[in-house]
Amino acid sequence: MAIMPAMTSWTPDSLRRAFRQPSQIDVPREEGVPEMLKPAAVLVPLVLRDTETTVLLTRRTDHLHDHPGQVSFPGGRVDEGDESAAFTALREAEEEIGLQPAQVELIGELPLYRTGTGFEVRPVVGLVVPPLDLALDPFEVAEAFEVPLAFLLDPRNHQRHTVEVRGRMREYWAMPYRDYYIWGATAGMIVMLQQHLQSA
Repeated sequence: MAIMPAMTSWTPDSLRRAFRQPSQIDVPREEGVPEMLKPAAVLVPLVLRDTETTVLLTRRTDHLHDHPGQVSFPGGRVDEGDESAAFTALREAEEEIGLQPAQVELIGELPLYRTGTGFEVRPVVGLVVPPLDLALDPFEVAEAFEVPLAFLLDPRNHQRHTVEVRGRMREYWAMPYRDYYIWGATAGMIVMLQQHLQSA
C-alpha cells in the first residue's frame, strides 16, 4: 500500500496529480439504500489559503426538507438540462453560497456516493483561490465555514458510530470539529477523499 504523504504536504500541484489517475478506493455505501436514486452532485471546494489548504463546508438551514441543519458540501439535485455533474456542482455552489464558477479550478471527481435518503451523489473536487466573496442563500444555507484539510484527512479524526433507524442499526462516519458535527454522507465523502489521496 502506498504511504500517504504528511498531512500538511498536499500542495496544489500534488492535489492535481492525485486526480490524474482513476480512483482505486472502496466506495463507502450507506445501509438501506433504495433502488430508485435521485442524481445529485456536490462541490468539494479546497481553499488554497496562504498557510494551509482548507475545505469549505456549509450548514444547512433547519427548515429544509432534506438534511435540515446538517453540515454539507455545496450542491444539490441534477436539474434537467445540466450537462454534467461538474456543471451541477458549480451551479449549485453559485446559487447556495455565491461562489463564482470562474474561481474554481476543477481537478477531478470521486466515485458516486449512494445514500440511504435516496440520492446518488457525484463529488466534484475543485481548487479555490481566495479571497472569497460569498453570498449565502438565506433560505438554504445558515452559514459557511472552513476546516483544515489536514484535520479532515487524518484518520485519527474519523469516528465510526451506530444509530437505530426504523428498527435497524446503521453505521456512519463522523468528524466533530470545534462546534460543528460533520457526519453522514458528507463525512463519508471526506473518507473517500482521504482514501483516494492515500492511494494516489
